[in-house]
Amino acid sequence: MLEEGPIYLDHNATTPVDRRVLEKMLPYFCEVYGNASSTDHLHGLRAKEAVSNARESIARNLGCRKESEILFTSGATEANNLALIGIFRRFREKGNHIIASATEHPAILDTLKYLQNEGAKVTLLPVGSDGLVDLEVLKKAIKKETILISVMFANNEIGTIQPISEIGVLAKSKGIIFHSDAAQAAGHEKINVYEMNIDLLSFSAHKFYGPKGIGGLFVRSYSPLIKLAPISFGGGHERGMRSGTLNVPGIVGMAEALYWANREMNEEKHRLKEIAAEIFQMVKQTIPDIRLNGHSQNRLAHNLSFTIPGVEAKALIHLLKNKISFSAGSACSTIKVEPSHVLRAIGLNDDEIFQTIRLGFGRSTCDAHAIADILVSGIKQLRRPLG
Repeated sequence: MLEEGPIYLDHNATTPVDRRVLEKMLPYFCEVYGNASSTDHLHGLRAKEAVSNARESIARNLGCRKESEILFTSGATEANNLALIGIFRRFREKGNHIIASATEHPAILDTLKYLQNEGAKVTLLPVGSDGLVDLEVLKKAIKKETILISVMFANNEIGTIQPISEIGVLAKSKGIIFHSDAAQAAGHEKINVYEMNIDLLSFSAHKFYGPKGIGGLFVRSYSPLIKLAPISFGGGHERGMRSGTLNVPGIVGMAEALYWANREMNEEKHRLKEIAAEIFQMVKQTIPDIRLNGHSQNRLAHNLSFTIPGVEAKALIHLLKNKISFSAGSACSTIKVEPSHVLRAIGLNDDEIFQTIRLGFGRSTCDAHAIADILVSGIKQLRRPLG
C-alpha cells in the first residue's frame, strides 16, 4: 500500500481490499487450500464449507431466498455476459427482443452487439439529461417478442440511480425477465432482489473493498424459476451454468467485504454525500461555470461527475497526478480514445465530454477542503491565458 502520495479519488474504478477482508482470506491460500469440488476428502470438504458459508452470507445480504441463487463468476463483466447470453439462448424460441438503456456499461452493450449476430433485436432506451430512464418510454418499447430488460442499477460514470423497483414491477407484470448490472451499487446501496422484483443481478467484489477477479450473479429460483444456458463448459460447476474451479479465497473475501459494506452502508453514504456536496460547492464558488452531471438526488453518494468548460480533463488529470488520482470517466474503456457514450446520451457535446471529470470517493476520503483547493488550483492554472 502507498503510504504517501496522491489522494485516491477513483473508487468507482476499484477499491482497496479491506484489511478485515484480507485477514479472512489468508487461511484459504496456504492452509485450507483444497478444491471445493473435491468432496471425497477433508481438504475439499473444508473448502466446500467455506464456499457454502460465503454463498449463504452473500445471498442474505442481497435479499435472496436461498444461497443456491448465487453463482460465482470472475466479476461483473462475466456475470453480465452469462445473464444476457444465457437468457437469450434459453428463451430464443419464445422471443428475440432485448431492451436496455443507452447508458449501460460496455459489458452489456458489447454483449448485446454480439447477440445481434445470433438474431437478437435490441432496443436501447434514451435517457434524460439526468441519466434516468423514462418508464413510459420503456413501457412503449415492450413487444410481444421481448424476453429481457437489462437496466443498470447505478451508472459508473455519472452516478445516477435508476428506478429499479418500478422497472421490476413493470417487467414482472409483463412476464419479462429483468436483469440489473449492480457493479456500482452492491455494497453501496440497499439491495433486496425479491422486494425489487429483480430476476438477475450482477456484482463484483472489487467495487466494495473486496478482491479483484471475483464476482457473482443472482439467478432467481422462485416466481419465476430462472434457468440460463451455460456459456462455459467443463465440469458442470455452479448448477451447470458456469464451469470452472471455484476461487475459494476470492469467494470468502467477497462475502466478508459485502458483509462489512452493508453493515456500514448508511453511515458511509451520509458521510460521502456531505463530502461530495462540499467539494462541488467549494469548487463552484470559485469556478461558477462547472456543471454537475447525473441526477442531483438519485445518485451514488460516492460519485461526483462535473464538466469544466475550457479545461481538458486529461490535461487536468496529468497536471494534478502527484496530488490526486481521479478519472476522466470510466476506467473500463480507457484504451479507447473516444467520447463517452454515457455523457453523449445525457446531451453533452464532444467538447463538453472531454472537459468532464469523475471523482470517486471512498473510506479514505476525508479532507474535502484539500481536494477542492487542489482542483481549483489546477483549473485556474489551465485556464490562465498564455503570455
